This record gives sequence, C-alpha cells and structure tokens, in this order.
Amino acid sequence: MIRIPVEQVQDVLAAVFIRIGVAPERAALSARLFVETTRDGVYSHGLNRVPRFLATIRSGSVNVRAQAERIAAHGALERWDGKKGVGNLNAYAAMDRAIAMAREHGLGCVALANTNHWMRGGTYGWQAADAGVIGICWTNTLPNLPPWGATDPRIGNNPLIVAVPRPAGAVVLDMAMSQFSYGALASYRERGELLPVDGGFDREGRLTRDPAAIEGSLRPLPIGFWKGSGLSVLLDATAALLSGGRATHELGLDPLQEVGISQVFLAFDPAVFGPLGDTVDRIVASLGVRYPGEQVVRIRAENLAKGLPVDEALWEELRKEAGR
Repeated sequence: MIRIPVEQVQDVLAAVFIRIGVAPERAALSARLFVETTRDGVYSHGLNRVPRFLATIRSGSVNVRAQAERIAAHGALERWDGKKGVGNLNAYAAMDRAIAMAREHGLGCVALANTNHWMRGGTYGWQAADAGVIGICWTNTLPNLPPWGATDPRIGNNPLIVAVPRPAGAVVLDMAMSQFSYGALASYRERGELLPVDGGFDREGRLTRDPAAIEGSLRPLPIGFWKGSGLSVLLDATAALLSGGRATHELGLDPLQEVGISQVFLAFDPAVFGPLGDTVDRIVASLGVRYPGEQVVRIRAENLAKGLPVDEALWEELRKEAGR
C-alpha cells in the first residue's frame, strides 16, 4: 500500500475516464466522487472499484455518453430516466435536483430508473448534508440476499442512506440491508480477517463469521433478520413504483450486468421553518458514543493529510490506463 496525494489520484483517474469516452467535465466529477469515497475510508467502493467500473463500460453495460433526463414531473416529485449512464454521475445529478426542489418547495424527490451502480451511496447523503438539507436515498440491486425463510437470493441488499446536516459534522447513516455489504465482506476477506459478528451462512447452512464462506454461499444475513428482509422488499417496491423502473426480481445475477436499476433521492430543507438551532448537536451530545458519520470525518482528515492509501499494483494499472 502506498500513499498518493488526492489531487494526483484525481487527475490520473479523470484521464482514465476521458480515454474511455467520458466527456472531460463529467470525467472530472466522476473521478472526484471515486476519490472522495476512498478519501472517506470506503475503500471497497472507491478506487478499488474502478477496474470493475471500467469492465462494465467495456461490456456495454454503461453508456458513458448518456445523461439522465427528466421524463415526468408533478409538483416536487420528478421521474428521471438514467439511460444506462454512468451511475455516480446519474445519482449526483438526481440528488442535486432534489436539493434544488427542496430549496423551492421545502422538499424534493427524484425517482431515477434505468441507471447503473451508484458506487458509494453515502456520497449522495453527504452531498445533501453539505448543502444544508436532510437527504434520504436508496437503490435497489440485483438479487444478492435471501429473503427471510429462503436459502437462495431473491431480494437486494438495497443500500439506504439518511443524512442530517450539522455545522460540527453531518450525521450520516449509510447501510445495506445485509448485516455486511458485499463490499465489506470483500474488505474483510482481503485483510484476512473474520467478521466481528456472524454475517451470514456458509454452503452447509451454518452461521459464520467467515466472509469468503458468505460470498460463496450468497447467503448474507439481513439486518434485523425478518425486519431487514421486509425493509428490502419495500424499498425495492417504492423505488420501482416511483421511478417506473425495474424491480430486483427483474434484474440479472451478473454484477457486470447490473443494469437498469431504480433509485430514489429525497431532500428536505428544514431551514424553511427558520434557523436550525442546536437540536442535532444536543442529540449527538446525548449519545456519549460515536455517532453515524463521525469516523468518516476522522478518516477523511487523515487521508487528506497523508495521501490516499492505494494498492501499488492498482495504481500502476490506473496510470497505464491513463497513458501516464
């Protein structure tokens, strides 16, 4: 593992995206979103995800020239078509529009169909909180989680993000409907570590803390057992219904073909009722322990000071892709 300055990594990554056909301005934004994900310590969905992202472009799953557009609207609710474009750019544009509507109406909702993997879902929560609004967003996924009572994957681990702004540091929850996301499982496996608690079942149906065994069985535990399973189903149904897009059972099983997924982006502007006051500060102070998002702020500061931790082989691969 080596440390590379943020600006240098972002410059190389933007060059990679430009070479594969992304317009320069959009390449710079997509690169920034990937880099910020690594900067904030979500390594599985940052730079480490770029080779897989490039593979989806080369396979035709992602159309780098497509841009999401509004196809229907009613008040503060809009329906957008992602046109199978770059997932993090589609999601960023959708949350940006939800924020703009929240400024005007107090709330805004963009339901996005026909898009691709958004990478780190927390990105769009932080986007909202940094704009001073409450952000809630979620996505459906390919079937990668068994519903409660089943042994084969039929529902998605459908990440859900809730973000609340606060001057001292936003409170941001970014969670999958599985106890450990597949990205987290991969990170534990690569570090040679067991999970801190049981995270799913092995192929013989035994609860295990072994991340590789869970990846092999495709049987992660849903959060809260049957409650997480039910929440996954309802998030999927709401996203598909509002966006007019596809539900999890209509998606394929190949991660490189995770195309045409549905997402929802909500923004609420509490400032329409007056100054925010110290409500959230008092809630955080009452906890006495770490609040959601606090570790992100700490890791962010460390990586900005020391440079991004990057696998040396991956860095050389990215430089080669960039023609450097």
